Amino acid sequence: MVRIGYTMMTEQAGPRDLVDHVVRAEEAGFDFSVTSDHFFPWLRSQGHAPYAWSVLGAAAQATSRIPLMTYVTCPTFRYHPAVVAQKAATMQLLSEGRFRLGLGSGENLNEHVVGGGWPSVDVRHEMLEEAVEIIRALFEGRHVTRHGTHFDVDSARLWDLPDEPPPIGLAVSGDRSCALAGRLADLVIATEPEPGLLEAFDRHGGTGKPRVGQLPVSYDADRETAVRRAHAQFRWFGSGWKVNSELPHPDSFEAATRFVTPDDVVAIPCGDDPEDFVEAVRPYVEAGFTEVALVQIGGDAQPAYLDWSEKTLLPALRGAFG
Repeated sequence: MVRIGYTMMTEQAGPRDLVDHVVRAEEAGFDFSVTSDHFFPWLRSQGHAPYAWSVLGAAAQATSRIPLMTYVTCPTFRYHPAVVAQKAATMQLLSEGRFRLGLGSGENLNEHVVGGGWPSVDVRHEMLEEAVEIIRALFEGRHVTRHGTHFDVDSARLWDLPDEPPPIGLAVSGDRSCALAGRLADLVIATEPEPGLLEAFDRHGGTGKPRVGQLPVSYDADRETAVRRAHAQFRWFGSGWKVNSELPHPDSFEAATRFVTPDDVVAIPCGDDPEDFVEAVRPYVEAGFTEVALVQIGGDAQPAYLDWSEKTLLPALRGAFG
């Protein structure tokens, strides 16, 4: 049985709308939700980037059942890992145990704003590993002082801790990140249905742990409208994370995708035929993902998408995959 999730994409809606959307997603019957954590949108056409952690706190109070998760937070540049630990512990308390902390090595797009530079991916992975160690130590209620390779922590302790700390997920895109996730994480996160990623995760200790994927979709009763929306707001997606993690500004993504046409985004399911969406989810199921979070493209398109999901899409997905 595959759990189907809803994505609060902070790049395409304002904070009040995001909370309204996840409330409706809970009513519609989605199994869980995830939230992006951006300082910039990918493209100017998306038009938003509110502070994800404030949105999460509001969502925790506005909902009662649906699990919440960062997808993903970078705990190494904009945020110090000790602060991430405090935020995550507070979210676990506010949500009464419904929160999972998804972490990743970040994108230049969001992390450059604090002026710390953008090191090589190997250094970013070193920083992520050190950050997870700090976060776990604080989750355990320990009094932490350490002077690491990348981070200093001076006499830190969390004073409000949940009975059960939030599970930690790590985003993966290659062998090094899979090794980190298998060794350090409670679950793995990926945006492509690559069986090799999950196999590498298992080799390094991930066997039996949840695996969460994500898939962009573009629902609209008019398929051409759905395709145009996908092209206008999500044409960056096909560049892959080795490119997407390096570009520093929405204008960089505009330039990098200037030759992408609407025909190039048809890999994203568009329109209102539920079978197209079922077939787009199928590679994730066959690869071994236990959860798939759908991203409906377009902030203004969320209400209609959520209504359609409740009546049509979720029953179709559950009929196909349990």
